[in-house]
Amino acid sequence: MAEGTIKRVTDKGFGFIDTGSSKDLFFHSSSLQGVNFDDLREGQRVTYTEGRGPKGPCAENVSLAE
Repeated sequence: MAEGTIKRVTDKGFGFIDTGSSKDLFFHSSSLQGVNFDDLREGQRVTYTEGRGPKGPCAENVSLAE
C-alpha cells in the first residue's frame, strides 16, 4: 500500500491526498476503511491503493497510517 498525507477534506464527503509526487489523489468517503470521514483532518498520514474512478485516478481502501 502507498502512503500519503491528507491535503484537503471537504464538507461534501470527499478529499485529496498528497502523494508526495506532483499529483494529488481524489478520495471519496465510500473508499475509507476503519475510519469515519468526520474524523479525518488535514495533515494526517494515510495508506491507500491507487485505483481508477470515472474521472481518472483515485485513492481506494484509505485508512489511517500506523
